[in-house]
Amino acid sequence: MIQGIPIQCFLIVSTIMFFIGICGFIIRHNLITILMSVELILNSVNINFLVFNKYLFPHQLQGHFFAMIVVAIAASEAAVAIALFINMYRKFNNIEVENINEMKY
Repeated sequence: MIQGIPIQCFLIVSTIMFFIGICGFIIRHNLITILMSVELILNSVNINFLVFNKYLFPHQLQGHFFAMIVVAIAASEAAVAIALFINMYRKFNNIEVENINEMKY
């Protein structure tokens, strides 16, 4: 246990975050909220990396390194996605998924 918190609590929170992210990705129509859903999914994966590292290998840091790699990838993905969203907004004047059907200029 991490300071008295059992592993089940972390896994429940991570699972709830993951499924909220999946539902947001499927249901939402705004590109910004879809990006936030992807970030929520990646954060739930980070929780799993860290908690399993703590319980299985408490004196090693592999889970922390994987979580840092996921954070770096998520930051670069968010930067590229926001740049694309800005260009789409400039061209189409909205960022709804249903209204954007072409990606060329």
